[in-house]
Amino acid sequence: MAVVRDLRVLLRFQGFRRLLTVRLLSQGADGVFQVALAAHVVFSPERQTSAAAIASAMAVLLLPYSVVGPFAGVLLDRWRRRQVFLYGNLLRALMASVTAVLLIGRVPDWLLFVSALCVTAVNRFVLAGLSAALPRVVDAERLVVANSLSPTAGTLAATAGGGLAFLVRLVIADSDAAVMLVGAALYLCAAMASLSIAKELLGPDRALVRTRLTTALTGTARDLMAGVRHLAAPPRREAAWALAAMSLMRFCYGAMLVMVLMLCRYALTSTTNEGLALLGLAVGVSGAGFFVAAVVTPWAAGWLGPGRWIMVCAGSAAVLEPALGLPFASGPLLAGAFVLGLTTQGAKIATDTIVQSSVDDGFRGRIFSVYDVLFNVAFVGAAAVAALMLPPDGRSVPLVVTIAVTYGAVAVAMVRFERQ
Repeated sequence: MAVVRDLRVLLRFQGFRRLLTVRLLSQGADGVFQVALAAHVVFSPERQTSAAAIASAMAVLLLPYSVVGPFAGVLLDRWRRRQVFLYGNLLRALMASVTAVLLIGRVPDWLLFVSALCVTAVNRFVLAGLSAALPRVVDAERLVVANSLSPTAGTLAATAGGGLAFLVRLVIADSDAAVMLVGAALYLCAAMASLSIAKELLGPDRALVRTRLTTALTGTARDLMAGVRHLAAPPRREAAWALAAMSLMRFCYGAMLVMVLMLCRYALTSTTNEGLALLGLAVGVSGAGFFVAAVVTPWAAGWLGPGRWIMVCAGSAAVLEPALGLPFASGPLLAGAFVLGLTTQGAKIATDTIVQSSVDDGFRGRIFSVYDVLFNVAFVGAAAVAALMLPPDGRSVPLVVTIAVTYGAVAVAMVRFERQ
């Protein structure tokens, strides 16, 4: 298989191997942590979960860092990215352990969310840093392939982490706190793995590094405006369009996720354990879609161009998601999860490639942090829209139609841009 051959070539780069190890462990821990938190919020037997409650939880965890997210990029363009991975994962291991203790103590939800918020806050730095560091460990010729395999491998690791969390909760220990501690252990492993990378390897260049935090924060507004101007310049206009398209596709993904959570909780299963099992299966099938995207995207993006491949992904989702979603049955739901994974990850790989290849190294941290903020805002906005449109059992024809129309609008917009 071409993907196996490409992976073998990339693994010859020592820096890529070590960065990939950090990504796999870190995002695997993310999957464990997120499933543990979701299981507590959505599938606890004593809770009567609603779409509004899910949307509120997403807003509490994501929106505050949509405000401060741009600061992450400014700091990533000054801090050693290797150090971000080391200290960031150590801090997440600590906070995940604290969250496990809070789950055992049955504290008020707001206190639990504050602790979980700390984990997601650091995640902003780590994920943006992983994307910004990738061009430092592979050459330009292999950047598209690396962009296909590395983030997709991370997504698959998160999916595997989610599967591990389901296994621990359903088979070993019916305890969300125990699952949290597994995630904490994986975060600790990611921190230790980062020590194998030289401090200087991942950048940024020494001329751009500012060691004093106050100096970095003072120039944040000026630097962010410079980053926006850098992105808006004609050579990078395709990156701006790709970011806008990916944000809308993330909106669709978020809305579908809330609907799937509600369907698994109420409409398609009769017990919480059955709901968790169906959700775990849906996550696994979606992960298979991510893998297929990693195999197909390098070829498709090379043949069509990354922008046209985004258009194909959005157009395919516009047709297939309503066809598979409107029956509101388990079989079509799983098929829809595969399509959602394939099209979303395929478009993301293309977007990452466009941004990385057209943005200068000194701006990548800022641009990827803005990228992350757009993801969060779109995701929370989607959850809010879903909360307004979903009935208690999760079946909503208007929501599925809205998602299909949004995908179609993205495809049409990318067609017009590519023609220009």
